[in-house]
Amino acid sequence: MPLKHLFIALFLGFNFFSFNILAAKDKKVENNAEAIIKEAIDLMRNGSYEKSLIRSRLGLKLAICSKDNNLIASAYNTIAANFDQLSEYDKAFYYYHKGLTYANKTNNDILKNWINNNLGNIYCFDKKQYEKGIYYYKKSLEYSIKIKDSSRIVFTKVNLTWAYFDIDKFEEGLPYLEYINKYHKKHGDSSTVVVLNMLNGMYYNHKNDKPKAKYYFENAILLGNEGNEKSDLSYSYHEYSKFLGKNGDYQNAYKNLAIYNTLNEELNSEEKKNKANVAGINLQIDEFKREIDKIENRLKSKESILLNEQSRNKKIFIVLLSMLLLLFFLFYFYSQNVKLKHKNKLKDLRSKVQENTINATINGQQLERKKIASFLHDNISALLSSAGMHLYAHISQSESPSQEIIKTKTIIEEAHDQVRNLSHELMPSVLARFGLFDALEDLCEKNSNSILNFKYSSCVERKTRYDEDFEIKIYFIIMELLNNIIKHSQANQAKLSLKEDNGSLQIDIIDNGKGFDCKKFHILEGFGLNQIRSRLTNLKGTMDINSKINLGTSIKIIVPITYPKKAINPVFLSQ
Repeated sequence: MPLKHLFIALFLGFNFFSFNILAAKDKKVENNAEAIIKEAIDLMRNGSYEKSLIRSRLGLKLAICSKDNNLIASAYNTIAANFDQLSEYDKAFYYYHKGLTYANKTNNDILKNWINNNLGNIYCFDKKQYEKGIYYYKKSLEYSIKIKDSSRIVFTKVNLTWAYFDIDKFEEGLPYLEYINKYHKKHGDSSTVVVLNMLNGMYYNHKNDKPKAKYYFENAILLGNEGNEKSDLSYSYHEYSKFLGKNGDYQNAYKNLAIYNTLNEELNSEEKKNKANVAGINLQIDEFKREIDKIENRLKSKESILLNEQSRNKKIFIVLLSMLLLLFFLFYFYSQNVKLKHKNKLKDLRSKVQENTINATINGQQLERKKIASFLHDNISALLSSAGMHLYAHISQSESPSQEIIKTKTIIEEAHDQVRNLSHELMPSVLARFGLFDALEDLCEKNSNSILNFKYSSCVERKTRYDEDFEIKIYFIIMELLNNIIKHSQANQAKLSLKEDNGSLQIDIIDNGKGFDCKKFHILEGFGLNQIRSRLTNLKGTMDINSKINLGTSIKIIVPITYPKKAINPVFLSQ
């Protein structure tokens, strides 16, 4: 044990020492990268795009070496923003996506907010893919709300409103416009005031409210001329021109369109000038991309080497631990296997006990049925018949019997009928006197009506008799299955077929009802099929159920026949 502790202590100490050295180096690289990226951002804001791109490139290289996803994303975003300012939208689009990949690995919601918004701008205003642009605007809005930046929320909602209005989805953009109108004074700034007026003009133009639309368009142009938002001003002239043309003022519409074209030419000239200033950088773009990819690949190679070294240092420890765990699991599975075997044996015993209990209960029920039916028929029914005869004799001798005597006779006759019916229900007289096949045919006939028709078919000679107990059990099993058809199937046709085959009785019951899913055990439970299975198990028989939804149900029962060992003695004589 002491050697093991010493090994672990040395292993952890070595890793900790290596980590501290690497951490110190990484921290220095990280600080340098952060300072350079900040410098690149300042250069970009001052319009020095060429210098900003050069510094961003160096900052990105150091950020990748420091493995700081936040700095890598920030460097990519700065490079993309430079190209965005230079109207190099394809390059900006490429680097924004690279930046977003790394930003999503961080908790920097502010950076995610900016990159998503910038991607939305490119999709909407350059690529004209508004659905994708709106998707990124909405992602940006989520982060604006998350960081609780009210000014960013207003800014992003301006972009969403503009995107929806550009594709004539004014009602979808309206909630965002209403929010901006309500909160712009408090949280907005001068950079969006021109756009806000233009958007209001576009909405009221859509609603054909000419006075309000004209007011907002002219206000947007006035504010645009006072400020330096030349791009927003040009859009305002363009939308105002469309409004005037829509309302038949073609002369002023043409004038505003001409101003829009002039402003656009000036903006295009400025873009060309900026691009010319960084022509050298543009020539190196492909090389720039390749170098970044090389840096990333080298970083991955270094990480792989470091992971391999750490893996070798941990192998001995993992092997020892694995052996201990393996021994533990082998012992655990062995003990669980022993417990499982005991549990299965106990479960089998319980199952057998339960099955025997069910069979004993069923046999007891049948015996009680026979006793009660015999008692009712032979004793109660006989007593009621005798009482009725005496009462009838008395009435015959009396010239004017009282109403009470007549009512008593009627009550005794009704009681006699009810006792007879109950005894026949407990043990059908047809079954006792004529046998199973006549009883089943009678059962089908009694259950048939205008809604459901039971057909009876038997290949067995009608006079064939089996063991009395066997006949009773088969009769009540079939009666239960027919009751299920009546209660649950919604069928209008059903058929009961019987035949003998190699010493077994085959029973087929088919209906054209709604069927059920055989896999759903709880439904079968509700039909009482488990008790029927138990009865059949006691008779050493089998039951096969085939049912499909809306296609009906078929049940096949095969049970070995038990023939009588002695002459059949009916439970009671028929009346």
